[in-house]
Amino acid sequence: MTDTRHRPEPAAGVPVRSADRRVAGLLLVVAGSAVVLAIMTAEALYPAVYDLHRNTVSDLAAMRPDDVVRQPSAAIFNTTMVVAGALIAVAAVLLHRSRAGLVATVPVLGLGIGMIGVGVFPGNTVMAVHQLVSLATFLCGGVAAIATARLSARVLRPLHVVFGGVALTFLLGYTFLGDLAVFDRLGEGGVERWIVYPVVLWIVVLGAGLATARAGGPRTT
Repeated sequence: MTDTRHRPEPAAGVPVRSADRRVAGLLLVVAGSAVVLAIMTAEALYPAVYDLHRNTVSDLAAMRPDDVVRQPSAAIFNTTMVVAGALIAVAAVLLHRSRAGLVATVPVLGLGIGMIGVGVFPGNTVMAVHQLVSLATFLCGGVAAIATARLSARVLRPLHVVFGGVALTFLLGYTFLGDLAVFDRLGEGGVERWIVYPVVLWIVVLGAGLATARAGGPRTT
């Protein structure tokens, strides 16, 4: 008897295109890893004072309040956002081709497009556009983490919910209850990292699971 305990739930006789999912998974692992490494590198090379408590991730591209662009950090950040966003968008298309379903693939696609927007429209361009694409990226990332849980093995599904739930909790909490002590202690930079890094962790977890899934396994709608 084949052991299916660690495979995602099969559903309704819709065949999965396993090759598409494995390629999508590989792209997600590359994208998530690149984001973490790029942020670390851009922070380390930032040629002025950069405070994780006060400064957001996007400040690497254009430091507020004067939206000063400092290299090489800005180029590292913007380029990585565009490339990683494109990889995630392609992964979303491959997941759609593999019959992953719109509920899962639409927020993943939104995340990828949003990240491209963050790289193309840093704060020194049109701030209103930058803020819009940043919010869309954060929101799509948290939703996508939860919506893609059924694509992973059962043992990994709680991680999807935790990562997505944490990201959305900090996003919505800071938006509507920004005066709470926990947010004040973390600062805007700390709060944003509690939104960004859970999403990045989910990207790598989902990608690794998809890339290493056995052929002929899960079926989803």
